[in-house]
Amino acid sequence: MDLLLILTYTAICVAVFKIFKIPLNKWTVPTAVLGGIVLIGTLIFLMNYNHPYSEMTREYYVTTPVVPAVTGQVTEVLVKPNTPVAKGDTLFKLDATPFQSKVDSLKARLKSAKDDLSRALELKKRGVGKQRDIDVARANVDDIKAQLVHAEFELSQTEVKAMNDGYVVQQALYPGMLAVAMPLRPVMIFVNREGQNQYTAWFRQNSLLRLKPGYDAEIAFDGIPGRVFKAKVERVSPAMVEGQVQPSGTIISPATAPMPGRVAVVLTITDPDFDEFSADIPGGAFGQAAVYSDHFHHVAVMRKILLRMSSWMSYFFPFH
Repeated sequence: MDLLLILTYTAICVAVFKIFKIPLNKWTVPTAVLGGIVLIGTLIFLMNYNHPYSEMTREYYVTTPVVPAVTGQVTEVLVKPNTPVAKGDTLFKLDATPFQSKVDSLKARLKSAKDDLSRALELKKRGVGKQRDIDVARANVDDIKAQLVHAEFELSQTEVKAMNDGYVVQQALYPGMLAVAMPLRPVMIFVNREGQNQYTAWFRQNSLLRLKPGYDAEIAFDGIPGRVFKAKVERVSPAMVEGQVQPSGTIISPATAPMPGRVAVVLTITDPDFDEFSADIPGGAFGQAAVYSDHFHHVAVMRKILLRMSSWMSYFFPFH
């Protein structure tokens, strides 16, 4: 951005020299150069500090690894990749035969145990039964009831449902495959719709005092050249990963912190025009952002112009 500002000033100087036919001599040229250094240097200093810019802005989204609660063979896959689903919709089904058989078996055992308990109570009334027999029969009934609840839960888990509104990406699960109840082996990745349209911009720590919730901001996406969208600073992250410490046998040292790190600022797009493009922005989209503080707000015009110029530059890239 500094280069764009210098080039703009240079173009203005060239135009002024040509239009007004100012001679190029040892007085005019140094004056233009020194004036540009002072003017541009002051404006850049005021703009960079009071209206910070981040060339690293990205949409982060939350994914949920789909892991079945029970192990079984896949019989049916109902979800289609990248197709919105609602909370509670069935994603896929497992073969319920072994789980249904266990439920049926426990129901039969429960009926028999209840009959034994009834007989023990009847014998106790006649004075020929023992209290221990009643206690054992009642405990057996309670135990089978608990097993039945667990078995019915496992049976219900043969239909894996969506936890939230969202969609599945990279669907590679098909009938006949074995879905294993192991956290390290998810069978699908579910993208949660809640929390989208929030973007994180990474600012240098020099700008920390000019990053406050509620400040106006703007975002320009590399994938939408020439467009800049209004936003708001929602929150500033209270921690940076570079300072994170976890329990270990190693003592921290300066060698473990070579990089100062950047401040994560969450931005929410408020521009109504963004609705037209939101469907075209994939999760993880990259861009750039600027925050406009209440200090030296007149200088913010420069930042807005430079951000738009930078956005137009997204039309040009050297890759084939």
